[in-house]
Amino acid sequence: MENNSSNFIKNIMIEDLETGKHKEIITRFPPEPNGYLHIGHAKSIIINFGLADDFEGKTNLRFDDTNPLKEDQEYVDSIKEDVKWLGYEWDELRFASDYFEEMYNRAVLLIKKGKAYVDELSQEEIREYRGTLTEPGKDSPYRNRTIEENLDLFERMRNGEFENGSKVLRAKIDMASPNLNMRDPVIYRVAHATHHNTGDKWCIYPMYAFAHPLEDAIENVTHSICTTEFEDQRPLYNWVVEECEMESKPQQIEFGRLNITNTVMSKRKLKQLVDEGFVDGWDDPRMPTISGLRRKGFTPGAIREFVKATGVSKGYGAVDEAMLEHFVREDLKLEVPRTMGVLNPLKVVITNYPEDKVEMLDAEINPENPEMGSRQIPFSREIYIEQDDFMEDPPKKYFRLFPGNEVRLKHAYFIKCNDVIKDENGKVIEIHCTYDPETKSGTGFTGRKVKGTIHWVDAKNAVPAEFRLYEPLILDAEMNEDIPEEKTFLDYVNANSLEIVQGFVEPNMKDVKPQDKFQFFRHGYFNVDPKHSTSEKMVFNRIVSLKSSFKL
Repeated sequence: MENNSSNFIKNIMIEDLETGKHKEIITRFPPEPNGYLHIGHAKSIIINFGLADDFEGKTNLRFDDTNPLKEDQEYVDSIKEDVKWLGYEWDELRFASDYFEEMYNRAVLLIKKGKAYVDELSQEEIREYRGTLTEPGKDSPYRNRTIEENLDLFERMRNGEFENGSKVLRAKIDMASPNLNMRDPVIYRVAHATHHNTGDKWCIYPMYAFAHPLEDAIENVTHSICTTEFEDQRPLYNWVVEECEMESKPQQIEFGRLNITNTVMSKRKLKQLVDEGFVDGWDDPRMPTISGLRRKGFTPGAIREFVKATGVSKGYGAVDEAMLEHFVREDLKLEVPRTMGVLNPLKVVITNYPEDKVEMLDAEINPENPEMGSRQIPFSREIYIEQDDFMEDPPKKYFRLFPGNEVRLKHAYFIKCNDVIKDENGKVIEIHCTYDPETKSGTGFTGRKVKGTIHWVDAKNAVPAEFRLYEPLILDAEMNEDIPEEKTFLDYVNANSLEIVQGFVEPNMKDVKPQDKFQFFRHGYFNVDPKHSTSEKMVFNRIVSLKSSFKL
């Protein structure tokens, strides 16, 4: 996995192979199926699969499905689709729930070793007894139960004798540890809930911090790669592997997670946006979810190149969203057809053009990629142009259409504005122009020059279309988890993040399919929306605008 930042994880793997510590590299991507993946997860996918590929190793896709209260098969299916769309194939598909019996047996082993006990303190009491960063915790009054009593209670927990929250199993480590994660963490809780994979077989479930290291060890994972917020949990990770007497000893390595300006990177917050109707689902193009980016029109290649460019390090910081957009433009500019679309139409009547004539004009499909060839577009007496390509009383250095001025129609002729038609409120609803037949594009006309070129579509043959224009969903570019107490992240939601306009496209667009991508002259790159676009009504999502000030 090449990138322009030092990949310290790759260096660790090289050393481990050279010293014989490992014979092959085995990684895993371990999502919790409690929401849709976002672009931060894409970085983890690309790192885990990419590094394993670099060493001809293996990567498992493993669902950490230890919390049935928040998990759903819908999320499992979406995650599998996202991984494949990004271009990766897992070696094995695994579930934490596949190992529930072994996890239970390892917990029993801890009890027998005097390393775990059943506690009856409430959640609030456990939190209270835990202490603070400056004060040690206090022992639970149930900490010194006998091994026999703990074994009996834990078995009865499994048998469903106790209510949710009434009892937990805790590791017995050190209530005075400076690391709060080592102060007798809860490793099992009672949860009478139907699991998407195991049904009603279990009513106790392991906590993530206990289950995760066991899963890695069971699968012989060599390098357990995670983000830096898990760094403080590494001692617990190692403790679980060691005290549960796992044969395999995976190594946890942390990297700085991906943060992007104007973007929320929290599944909990993204779920809130969905549940409270701020967006129209997990795949809303304003969402940073992989499915949202896919629907908006982002490409897997652009995301992969973006992630590689951000590098792999311990560092933490927000990447400018313009950087991601840069890679999308780079991926699309040579691949997608150019076409013309009018988003806010204003009718133009070319008064000296024959009324019944329709002329077919040649236009290149992509001037940066001549191999894509050319297309033909109709031209007739009535066309549509953009409303903002005409001004009745323009400022200086306005080179588009205004009374008495002449411009070039892209791929067509020079036209000159002669008359303006207004409605009863004084709004311009139509302009009348004349064209010069000698100025046809491609004829080599050099008699005079014009400073403005505008795009258009033929009114008689134009196809109606809806265009969805997006702005960042989050207003504050630097917003992160440190939100002032008097506010929530919802206070940063941009109420104007979506603008929907009705316009027209060229007639050769009538047969486009969902996820087809185009560059509309002057407007940017667009994607045919797979959710709302139909044969009767085309909907185009703007992926990115044409230009950016971003520089690599």
